[in-house]
Amino acid sequence: MIRRSRATLLVLACAPFTVQALEVQIDAHADLLYRQALPLLEKADAQGNGNPLLPVLDSDPELTRQGQAMAHTLPAAVALLKKSVALDHPVAKYRLALYYMTYLPAAQIPDAACPLLEQSLSQGFAPPASAIATWCPPYNASQAYRDALDALPGMASVYASYYPQPAAVLACSRSRPQGLQMQWGRQRDFQAEVYRLLGDLDPARRQALLQKAVEINGCATAQRLLTSYR
Repeated sequence: MIRRSRATLLVLACAPFTVQALEVQIDAHADLLYRQALPLLEKADAQGNGNPLLPVLDSDPELTRQGQAMAHTLPAAVALLKKSVALDHPVAKYRLALYYMTYLPAAQIPDAACPLLEQSLSQGFAPPASAIATWCPPYNASQAYRDALDALPGMASVYASYYPQPAAVLACSRSRPQGLQMQWGRQRDFQAEVYRLLGDLDPARRQALLQKAVEINGCATAQRLLTSYR
C-alpha cells in the first residue's frame, strides 16, 4: 500500500482551487440597502430572542408583546433585502433565503430559498453552501454545485467585510446556540465548512480535504471524521 505524506495530501486538497476568482461587481445602492437591513434584522432577532415561533404564540403576554414588536421590525428588514436582491446583491440573497428557511413551512423552503442560495453561491459567497447541501436537491449533488464550491476560496477577499454571518447549521463552527437560535460563523468557519462539504462530494480526497478544514479553524466535525479513518 502506498502511504501519502501529509504534505502531499494537502497539495491534493488545494488542487481544485486553482480556478480564477469570479468577476463580481456589488452595486453600491444594493449594498446600502443590505446594510440598512442589518440593524433591523438584529433588532428583530433580539425581540424574538432567536425564536422564530414567537409571532404565532399568544399564551403569554410577554411573548405576545415580543411577537408584535417583531412583526413590525422584520417586514421592514425583508423589504430592504428584497430591494437589494433585485439589484443582484449576493449577500442579501443569502439573508433573504435564510429568512425563508426560518419562517416558511418546510415544504415551501426549496422553491423559495434555493434559487437565491444557488445564485449567491455562484457569485462566490460561501455561507449558502451548507444550506444548499440540506435543502436543494438535485443541485446539491450536481457538478455545478461542486464547481461553485471549488471557486469559493478565490473570493475570500471580496466578502471579508460581510462576516460574521448566521447559519441554520454550521458544522465547522464552535458556537453551539440554544434551541432555535442561529449559529454565527466567521469567514474561516465557512471556509472550513466548504472543505468539509467537498470531502463529502469527493471520497477519493476526503481525508486531505477534511485535514484542510481542521487546519483552517479546528473543525471538530472534520477531526472526528478523520479519526474514524485511522
